[in-house]
Amino acid sequence: MEIKAMRHITHPALLALPLLILAGCNSSSDTPTATSTVTPQTKTVFSVIGDTPYGTSPTDVAQLNANPAFIEAINKESNLSFVAHVGDTHSGKQYCTQNYNVTILNQWAGFKIPLIYTPGDNEWADCHKAKEGGGTYNATTGAIDYVVDGSGNLVDYAGGDPLANLDLIRSLYFSNPGKAFGSTLTVHSQALEFDKANPTDNAMVENVWWMDPAGVLFVTVNIPGGSNNGTDPWYGAPTMSPTQAQNVANRSAAVLRWLDTAFAQAKANNAKSVVIFTQADMWDNDGATPAHLTQYKQYIDKMAANSLSFGKPVLLFLGDSHIYRSDNPLVKGAPCFIEPAPGAIAIACTDSAASNSLTKYKNPTDPYLNQPNGYNVPNFHRVVVHGETVPVEYLKVTFDSSVNLPTTASSFGPFSWTRVNPKVN
Repeated sequence: MEIKAMRHITHPALLALPLLILAGCNSSSDTPTATSTVTPQTKTVFSVIGDTPYGTSPTDVAQLNANPAFIEAINKESNLSFVAHVGDTHSGKQYCTQNYNVTILNQWAGFKIPLIYTPGDNEWADCHKAKEGGGTYNATTGAIDYVVDGSGNLVDYAGGDPLANLDLIRSLYFSNPGKAFGSTLTVHSQALEFDKANPTDNAMVENVWWMDPAGVLFVTVNIPGGSNNGTDPWYGAPTMSPTQAQNVANRSAAVLRWLDTAFAQAKANNAKSVVIFTQADMWDNDGATPAHLTQYKQYIDKMAANSLSFGKPVLLFLGDSHIYRSDNPLVKGAPCFIEPAPGAIAIACTDSAASNSLTKYKNPTDPYLNQPNGYNVPNFHRVVVHGETVPVEYLKVTFDSSVNLPTTASSFGPFSWTRVNPKVN
């Protein structure tokens, strides 16, 4: 079965909307070069959010309606350099529509600081699912039975075709690389800085990196969660279509190259730390078996190898599994902390009160056991941001190169963070 992708979508009306995502410089080379304009600075503060706003059904807009108040709460933080959204702007029970995406875009226009966004699976990779308004493969006819409304119209954009929805996301949020909304911050986009030996990398406008004056290199990579790196056959077909398989191959290779590029730039610029933003929780079984995580190993291998070579603190922020967590899955038996209930103070994963959170998302007490591949990377740490459920939450993260904090539920080396649950309704 071949799913036709709708490529190179242009939306003149949409392109006139404010651009929120920072992307790209105009260099065509990814050769590491030192950034001479970085001035000495020891601290930087930023915010991280993800898996928000969510709804329990296509008609549940409570979090969506509260989102402007959530944004305004973040705006009231006086010293943030940017806010990062690690993907999933709606739940897996809501439809993938152009109108919804434009609503999010218009709400995000309310941010008074730069917004960095890496797409989540719910916005594109999972749009084919019937519960997101896509459809179901019909084994008898070999066709797709699409979800339609009472008038027979498709409820999803392009019938939930994942690549068409990814194109839509790119046309909305990444339409003009190099231009920042309300900020002079410039980032490097893979769409503009790629090896010409790999021309398909130029599609990856959402993958960016930039150096902060405090000496932190930040990088985003598009890794969809919950689908074993996007390899679950679209619409529930028996196997991946050639189009899907090619997308997985191209995207995966591009992400691996971009991680290499980011760490090479970190070394060239003598960065003090690297921070990675992505959607996929590559250690979360998501109700399946460990076999459903195999396609994420390539990224973990790449992060582990680059982190060891870099030798300085590397912090990974991701969403996907929704429950706040702080740990190092690249060291067996490393300290692990998790929220026992939405918004609750994080406790040790070994605490009996943590059992409900660990059971709900099929995460063992030691996340290393879900990817037990011989890693031993002590300078690595990850934080899963709280999402999906109320209270809505953002992280306020401080990097201070003058400190070396212990690994806890809210600190790691030069990093410390606070979980903030603002009142939004």
